[in-house]
Amino acid sequence: MNVNKNKIKLPLMFSFLIFSMLLNSMGVIILQLSDKISYSGLGFLESFKDIPMAVMSLFCVKLIAKTGNKNALIFSLLFVVISCIALPLVDAFWFFKIWLSVVGVSFALAKISVFSIIKNNFEDERLSSAISSVDAAFMFGIFFVNIGFGTLLTSDFAEYWKFGFWVIAFFSIVTLLMVRSTNMDEHHPPKTEKRSGDWLFFLDKKIVVFFVIVFFMVFVEQSFNSWLPSFFRNNLKINSYFALQSSAFLALFSFFVRLITSRLILRFHWFKFVLICLAIVFLILGICQILISYFYADLKFLLIFIIPLVGFFLAPLFPLYNSEILNKIPKNKTHLLVSIVVIFSSLGSSAGSLYMAMVFHKDLSNFYPIFILFPLLIIFGLTFFLNKTQIAHDREQQK
Repeated sequence: MNVNKNKIKLPLMFSFLIFSMLLNSMGVIILQLSDKISYSGLGFLESFKDIPMAVMSLFCVKLIAKTGNKNALIFSLLFVVISCIALPLVDAFWFFKIWLSVVGVSFALAKISVFSIIKNNFEDERLSSAISSVDAAFMFGIFFVNIGFGTLLTSDFAEYWKFGFWVIAFFSIVTLLMVRSTNMDEHHPPKTEKRSGDWLFFLDKKIVVFFVIVFFMVFVEQSFNSWLPSFFRNNLKINSYFALQSSAFLALFSFFVRLITSRLILRFHWFKFVLICLAIVFLILGICQILISYFYADLKFLLIFIIPLVGFFLAPLFPLYNSEILNKIPKNKTHLLVSIVVIFSSLGSSAGSLYMAMVFHKDLSNFYPIFILFPLLIIFGLTFFLNKTQIAHDREQQK
């Protein structure tokens, strides 16, 4: 089959954009429900998305092996269409839990499919570039959902905010048709292939460290994406619209940086890139905490502009870590690798949300930058280990 590699990226980017809007609508949901539900209760709401996502990701491996990556991605988008159409029609809090569970399972299916398609169709630096492009679309989804819902919440139709999910359903239908019409290479492992050693492969030191980094990366991203609007509204006393725009512009900056990263990674080593980005993030968070602690009354408005700048330097990290490992593993282990990534991402997302929920519940949100800094320091230390360690089969090949 003759596959046009350039045409593959677009439907994959649209797929991640769709799921980004769904997963990051939590900031909107938290703002809308915080008057009725406690912060501790809203912190647990995230787990209804993340736990099914983690559990189902293992079952998705066998399902995708049978249906193929392309069909699995189509099924995930179909589930999204149905659930988004149903959400505004059921006026009950319990349905949010069901909806989030459907979104979580669908994303597990989609993420494994998308990363497997990338692994099967791109190699080396072009694989890293493809991952950065797809992750850039994910960040634009955060921008789009916050701008869209922020505009809706300040309009005369604010009470109908849940119907904004019908727009996402429409985009999902368009994306589904794009995926269906695109030719993609599929990897079909031979029937005689032994699978017993797959799990042992993922106990390699480098891969285990990567999984821990994934956990804390999503932990940090969740602390920003879902809870930054609440920080702006509660601590800076700005309205819901501008609170949502804080996350929107953080995501917009991240979108542009991930697009740039998809080009720069072709020329620069990932390790130096990561260290520079982390150092600047530490600097920005330190400045923000100083402003909050000592100059809050006079300069708190600067936080509205400074905190979103974190997106410029946080955004390249996740795709760089992903591409470093994805380039090192065989194609036949891609499904399982991504499924484990989904598990650690889900756990990181739930832990990050619960972590921030307790920070807000205990009235410690004045130390918001410091609480985000702690997991970033862990990531910083693990990055050195990830760079120095080789995967076992790579060491054997060198010998």
